[in-house]
Amino acid sequence: MARSSRSSSHRWRYVSPSYYLKRPKRLALLFIGFVAVTFLVWDRQTLTRDYEEEVQKLHEELTRLQNQLAELKLKAEENSVDVQRRQKVKEAMLHAWTSYEKYAWGQDELRPQSKDGVNSFGGLGATLIDSLDTLFIMGLDEQFQKAKEWVVTSLDFNKNYDASVFETTIRVVGGLLSAYDLSGDKVFLEKARDIADRLLPAWDTPSGIPYNMINLVAGNPHNPTWTGHESILADSGTEQLEFIALSQRTGDPKYQQKVEKVITELRKNFPADGLLPIFLNPHSGSSSSYSTITFGAMGDSFYEYLLKVWIQGNKTAVVKHYREMWETSMKGLVSLIRRSTPSSFTYICEKNGDSLSDKMDELACFAPGMLALGSMGYGPGEREKMLTLAEEDMSVGTSWNILRPETVESLFYLWRLTGNKTYQEWGWNIFQAFEKNSRTESGYVGLKDVRSGDKDNMMQSFFLAETLKYLYLLFSPPSVISFDEWVFNTEAHPLKIVTRQDQGENKGEPERKQQPPLRFRSRKEGRTATN
Repeated sequence: MARSSRSSSHRWRYVSPSYYLKRPKRLALLFIGFVAVTFLVWDRQTLTRDYEEEVQKLHEELTRLQNQLAELKLKAEENSVDVQRRQKVKEAMLHAWTSYEKYAWGQDELRPQSKDGVNSFGGLGATLIDSLDTLFIMGLDEQFQKAKEWVVTSLDFNKNYDASVFETTIRVVGGLLSAYDLSGDKVFLEKARDIADRLLPAWDTPSGIPYNMINLVAGNPHNPTWTGHESILADSGTEQLEFIALSQRTGDPKYQQKVEKVITELRKNFPADGLLPIFLNPHSGSSSSYSTITFGAMGDSFYEYLLKVWIQGNKTAVVKHYREMWETSMKGLVSLIRRSTPSSFTYICEKNGDSLSDKMDELACFAPGMLALGSMGYGPGEREKMLTLAEEDMSVGTSWNILRPETVESLFYLWRLTGNKTYQEWGWNIFQAFEKNSRTESGYVGLKDVRSGDKDNMMQSFFLAETLKYLYLLFSPPSVISFDEWVFNTEAHPLKIVTRQDQGENKGEPERKQQPPLRFRSRKEGRTATN
């Protein structure tokens, strides 16, 4: 026991300062050893820092080379005709924007004939917000920055106004989120959250089917009297992209939960043909069997969003049911297809009960683009069948033209997905017709009748948000706002695709890391794809 105690004391003497004070040589050796170890550690840390700095430099060089490669690819993909046409569309956008800036700045829409503005959406600056991403994509930086400054200093949602939940979502929430995704500037995200919070009480119904109108100050939701106080299918099923994106970017799941409950409710009794009447009861969640089934007004974008939420989630198992519902609805769409005689134009009928009506409004012209986009998710055979249907000529029985985007939208999708330049030619013909018949000294106007050329007095905000953007992209390389990275909402606002993994993905999730903003090219050319 004593030997063990002595052995332990012998070992511990080397940690006693008095041991070294009595033995200077050993103290010196200890000091030298300490200095050597310190130098070794310091040297290793220095090497690590140098290594990290070198890696950072290599990463920056790689990014620079990738940018150069992207530039070369863009130049290789382009031809001089596309460049010239794109520039003409950009000039048209600049004319529309400067007219709005001069005569209707901050108001919802410009009236070119009377050279003033009108607040058709409650004074939320609809044209300005709708135009943000178009300005950014076209490289109109000066105009974009001025518009952003208005958003920062003047955009106020505290208005005693009964807003359309649908229109406010697709134009304002969608426009702000797109500007955020493109630029990375959080002011747009903050504003999107502000207006979304004001809209959210509309979903507080027994079924989760939202009311379609809400007062932005009082938060009182209701449905218009002309619908019999029913909710509209398109208005209720066309907020999913925007509110899911908002939850992803803020980490707050409440927005996504509200809008996905709508789909859960509709899925409970989803019909075998996937076709729903345009009126829904917000209390019971049931559809009104007496109402019309249509791919036109009040029905259209519900079907569009079934497909696009699947794309937005990067086509994972979590969003598979959206795709399944969409494919079911496409079987129903095929049952409504008819062809005129003797011209053999294709059109989509409307249905009421068991009766079909030979009517197709201009809003339904989005369908070819939707079919083309969705065809890529089918297997061989069915894919070609759907794409062939998308490529058939469609005829609309209306004589007016208010610069709507649906036909150009379909041409854009068909060109992107087939590479057939015929669609570019058709788009160019449409643009030239706009320039000839709808351009005025103070903006662009619609035509009350295309046969007489009689003009109206409104430059719709969607002309800048959708029509001109789709035309610009129709003559841009496919890498600009690539389908692999972006999905367009129904107002043509591109939103970043974010892979969805599981149902609890957003609970407590921090704000997702924002991708770098698109890099400027020369003022003439607009922007490239993301770095």
